[in-house]
Amino acid sequence: MSAPITVRHTHGEQITVAAGGVELMTYVYRPDPEAFESRKPYVHPLRTLSGRPVSGYRPHDHRWHKGLQMTASHLSGQNFWGGNSYVHGEGYLPLPGRIGRMRHDGFDAFEPSDDRLAFTERLSWVENGGREWARERRTVAVHSVEPEEGAWALDWSIHLTNVRSEPLWFGSPATAGRERAGYTGLHWRGPRDFTGGDVLGPDGRGGDGEAGAADMMGVQAPWLAFTGEHDAVDAHSTLVFAHAPENSGAIHESHWFVRSEPTPTVAVSWAFYEEFELPPGDGFSYRYRIVVADGAWDGDRIESYLTSHGW
Repeated sequence: MSAPITVRHTHGEQITVAAGGVELMTYVYRPDPEAFESRKPYVHPLRTLSGRPVSGYRPHDHRWHKGLQMTASHLSGQNFWGGNSYVHGEGYLPLPGRIGRMRHDGFDAFEPSDDRLAFTERLSWVENGGREWARERRTVAVHSVEPEEGAWALDWSIHLTNVRSEPLWFGSPATAGRERAGYTGLHWRGPRDFTGGDVLGPDGRGGDGEAGAADMMGVQAPWLAFTGEHDAVDAHSTLVFAHAPENSGAIHESHWFVRSEPTPTVAVSWAFYEEFELPPGDGFSYRYRIVVADGAWDGDRIESYLTSHGW
C-alpha cells in the first residue's frame, strides 16, 4: 500500500515531495544561473525512503551534471547538455555559443493527492541565439511510495515538437565521432560515493563495478539498475531505470549509456549510435520510470517489482 505524501510548492522555484519525514525529491524549475551549464529544470536531491541521498549535484568533474534532468548533447549544432562541446578531431572545447537552454513556461496541470503527485509542465527549448527550436510537454509523477517494498517510483514523460521551419537533428558525441560516448536524453548523475557501483540488466547482464557498466554500455534493454554503497553508513541503495512499453515504437531506438567509474551516471540515450531527424511540425514521445530503493536489489527482485507495478 502506498504511504501518504506531502507536497510543498515554492511557486516560481521548486516542488518538494516528502513521505515519513523524508524529502524524497525536489524538482527545481527555476534553473541555476550559469548559462554554460545549460539552464534547465532538474531533480535534486533524490533520496530513498530511509533518507539516503542518491543524486549528485554540480560535481567538480562535470558542473553541469545536476541530479536527474532531460538533456540533448548534440542537437543541430547546439548543446542542451551543458559544459564543453565535443568536436570531432579537436576533442572537447568550451564553446559557450553552442549552449542552449530549456525554459519553464508554466504548468498545465498540478494534481496532488494523498499518495501521489502528478504535474504537467510546458517548456521551450531555446538555442543560444534566443530562437525557440522546440516545445515540450513534460509530465512527472511521484507514486508507489511503499515502505514494505522499501521503494518509491518517479515517472517522467516527454513529448517534444519541432517548431522550426527546418528539421532538428538529434545526436550525441558518439554520432559525432567519439566511440561509445553516446550520452544524451534523460540523464542521472549519482553521488560521489556511488563511484564503482554495480550495474545490472536483464538476463544476467552487467556485474560488479565498471565491468558491469561496460557490459551494459550501448545495449538495448527494458531496464537497467545501478546499486551503490553509501559513505558514513552501512547501507546500499538501488536505482532502477525502466522504459515504458510504448518506447519500443518511439521515433528512434534507445540504448543505455552507463558508467560506474570515474563518474556514476546513467542516460537513456535516444541517439547512441546514429542521429535521427525530427521534421518541422513533428513530435516524438518517450516515457520512463525510475525506482528509488533502499538496499542492494538483485535481478529477481527488480523483475518482480517491475512486473507487479504496471504502467
